[in-house]
Formats: sequence, C-alpha cells, structure tokens
Amino acid sequence: MATFEELGLDARLVQATDALGFKQPTPIQEQAIPVLLSGTKDLVGLAQTGTGKTAAFALPLLQLVAVENKYPLALVVCPTRELCLQIVNEIELFKKFLPGMHAIAVYGGTSIGMQIRDLKRGIQIVVATPGRLIDLIERKAINLEQIKYVVLDEADEMLNMGFKDDIEFILQNTPKREATWLFSATMPPEIRRVSKKYMQQPVEITVGKMNTANKNVDHQYYVASAHHRYETLKRLIDFNPGIYGLIFTRTKADAQNIAEKLTREGYDIDALHGDLTQQQRDKVMGEFREKTLQLLIATDVAARGIDVQGITHVINYELPDDVEVYTHRSGRTGRAGNTGICLSIVHSREIGKLRQIERIVQVPFHKLEIPGGKEVCRKQFFYFMEKLLQTDISHGDYETYVPMIAEKFADISKEEILKRVAAMEFDRFLKYYENAEDLNLRERTRDFRTEGPRIGGDRRERIPARETGREPRGREFSGGSGDFAKLFVNLGTKDGFYKASFLQFILDMSELRKEVLGRIDMKEMNSWIEIERSAANQMIRAIDGKNYKGRRIRMNDANSR
Repeated sequence: MATFEELGLDARLVQATDALGFKQPTPIQEQAIPVLLSGTKDLVGLAQTGTGKTAAFALPLLQLVAVENKYPLALVVCPTRELCLQIVNEIELFKKFLPGMHAIAVYGGTSIGMQIRDLKRGIQIVVATPGRLIDLIERKAINLEQIKYVVLDEADEMLNMGFKDDIEFILQNTPKREATWLFSATMPPEIRRVSKKYMQQPVEITVGKMNTANKNVDHQYYVASAHHRYETLKRLIDFNPGIYGLIFTRTKADAQNIAEKLTREGYDIDALHGDLTQQQRDKVMGEFREKTLQLLIATDVAARGIDVQGITHVINYELPDDVEVYTHRSGRTGRAGNTGICLSIVHSREIGKLRQIERIVQVPFHKLEIPGGKEVCRKQFFYFMEKLLQTDISHGDYETYVPMIAEKFADISKEEILKRVAAMEFDRFLKYYENAEDLNLRERTRDFRTEGPRIGGDRRERIPARETGREPRGREFSGGSGDFAKLFVNLGTKDGFYKASFLQFILDMSELRKEVLGRIDMKEMNSWIEIERSAANQMIRAIDGKNYKGRRIRMNDANSR
C-alpha cells in the first residue's frame, strides 16, 4: 500500500497526516487522491461512510487552492449542518501547516449575518448546505464566479432529501469550475443523470461493491412479535452494558414516544427528529457527542449527515423499506477500522425482507436468541465487576479512609460485602427480570438459511401462511388456534369501510401495529379479525363499547359469542 507522500501530496500535508497518526491512506484515498491532484479531472467516488472520503477530497483541495487568493476557490456541498461542521473540522486539522488557508461552514439555523461577515474576511474553501448556499447566492453575499473546484459530498443523501434542483442551480452558478468531484455511498439513477449532465468523462472509483455493507460490522437480527418489539429493544439495551448507539425508527412519533418511555425508565437517551428546532438539535447532538447521552433515537431523515465516532451499536427498531437506507444506517458504526454491531428487531413476516437485504448488501446476517432475564442480569453483573476492578484509585486520598472502612466492616466477611455491593447495584435489574418472559417466537420462527426448497439455486423460506399474512387457496378462515385469536366486531362495509380504511381504523383505535394482525374478513354488517393472542385483549379494551357514527361498537372473542 502506498504512503501519503507517494500519492503526490505536498510535504506540509504529509506532515499534518503524520501528526494525526494517519500512516497509510484508505482505499478510497489511495485511488482518488492521485486523480484529484491533477485538478482538471471530474470524478465520481463510490464508497461507504466511514471510509475516509473527507480526506480523499480535502487533501487535494488544500494542495490545489492558492493561499494568496482571498476569495472562494473551492466549494464543498453536503446535506446537513453536522456534516458541514465535520468537514470543516477535518480541513482545519489538515491545514495545520498551511498558514493563510481558511475554510468556513455555512448552513441554516444560525445567523446568516455572521456567516456573511466571515466570508468577507478572505475564505478560500466554503463548505455549505444547499439551502443556505442558495440564500447567500440570492443575496449576492457570495461570489461563485471564481470557483474552480466543486465537491458534492453524500450526493445520494442530498438527492434523497430533495435537493436535486438546488444542486443543479449551484452547478449552473459555478461556470468556471475546472473539476467536479462527486462522492456517494450509493449510485441511484438521479446521481447518474447529474454526472452525465454536469461532468465531463468522469473517472469512476468504486471501493467495495455498490450497496454492500461495511465488513467491519456484525449484522445480527432478533425475531420478536410486534407486541413485544419495545420490550425486546429494552432487553437488548440491557444486554449490552456500555452501549453507545443509534436506534432508528420509521416515524418521528415512534422516535419521540420510545425516547420518552426509555427516559422514564432511567435510560440516558434522547430523540432526534424533524420537529426539533436547530437549537434543540444542536443540544441533543452535543450531549450525544459528549456521551452525556448513551443512546440517540432518530428517524432516517433526521440522522442524515451525522458522523459520530465510537458508535458501538446501531439498532433497527424496524427494518427500513429501502436497502440503501439499511446500508446508511449500519454504516454509522464500525468506522475508521473499528468494529461495530448492527442489530435488527424483526417480525416473523419480515424474514423475507431481511433475506432480500442480506442478499443485496452481501454480508451474512446472524440470527440470535433474545436474551432471557438471567442472561441480562449476568451480563450486567460482570460488566459492573469489570468496571469496579478497573476503577482508578490513584488520584484520591483513599488511604486516609481505609482504616475507618476496615473498622466498619470488621465483622462482615468479604463475600458478604460483595453480596451487598451487588444487591445495591442490581436490585432494580434483579426484581425487573426475576420473572421475565421468553420473548423468542420459538414455534413460529424459522431460520431462512436452513429451510425451504431450492428454486433456481436460491433458497426460499417456508413460513406458515399465517405469518405471511396470505391464505392458501381453499383454506377456511381460522378459528383462532395457535398463537392467534379470532375477534368479532359489528362493523362492516355498510358502515362505509373498505379493508384498508378498516385496518387503519382498528389500528389507530388500539395503538397496535399491523404486524399483530392476520387475515381480516369483512362482511356487510360485521367483520372477523385474526390477531396475535397476546394483543387481542388490548384491541378489545380499546374498541369494545366505543361509538362509531352514533352506533355502539361491540367487539369480542369470536369463539365466545
């Protein structure tokens, strides 16, 4: 593998990389830097987050931009404020031995007046979010006429966030650019169209295969009923003491709700979602970076551009619909050569989706058992004892207190002291998990790698019809056997419902998820619903006796009618 010096970098930049402890370039840096140093070639770089993309374009920019010029010559456009700040922070480290070189981050949610004043002080490199940059262009507060180099970082994220028109506007307003460098984790069709329209025969560099997941990440999954999804999440957090992680949900309502519930139960967690102001977002991110918060729960939109070092776990509270989204989520851990874990909580009906993701990202997914209560307590106990043994006692005047402590515990054995310490620390855990139920779906869950006939050289999982939500032809509606109950409700098509609206109605009323439901059989005057037995009472309590359009709803177990 080449060194930074062998890539053609200036000695002062090599000095900076040495000072940072970077001895050898990463694959994306090794392939991209020599191309970019020419200053005249367009480039498309495809690599996952955490592979060193920032240095791959920041080091060439610092070498190509002339220090004596006191106006913007290089423009880096990225999707979020956090990524903006991260890029500028890295540039600051790399330009340590380049006096007179200046970079600025411009982004929304903060004073534009202050940013305009900073721009007037003579800035060579501007790192910006699309919205704020266009605002500055329209105010004529920034002149892009002399821009020679444009970098689009996390281009796929920007397009996902709806910045396509903004990106095209920015490219149209940099007419004298000599090179355009586009970096992305994935290559959706929109990226391909932008590259064809605004780039001249770009050099394309791919590190790893497109959409493949980070090989430093262990991908695990746990199968739980929808009714036990939250309890499974809590148990996985407890089973991983010392966790520093991100939890992903589909909706901001879920993110806020779960964060509030876990906070009430004593966990150091907060939520990141679209309803937060920029000030609130900054506060949450600051606490997470400082590790005041152990966990951050976020939606995919809110988490875009977040780059926090040292994340040990990513937890998918629910699987995303898009494989690319899974790749981005899991890429938040296992960065900079470290290892990480990506956990997914899935319903048995999602096994097919999980299998599809596994095939596309080309890494094995490991099915694990949801830990039992005793396993959680044992893990917490050993973690506490390890911390106890590693506690630094060299900085305090503890020797002064040892005689008093020895006298106080003179009549108590060492074993008794250890028991008391354990009881004081673990009383809550032991009581909570004393009679903890088994959350694993043992009878209904199948391992999709070991079952099913081969079709075209590929395995197809055989999941019971009830788990897939589909009924085989000719099968009569179930009577609620096994893990499902059958409920009767006196609402039907005559009440103005069709199946989708009826499904939404009963889920909204009961605050349950659709995964708990099996088949719904609607008639004119009434309907029958298959539902997981563990969730049946919750639905009955929520709906039975309520009124719909002046009529009292009656819902009960169909077999008890």
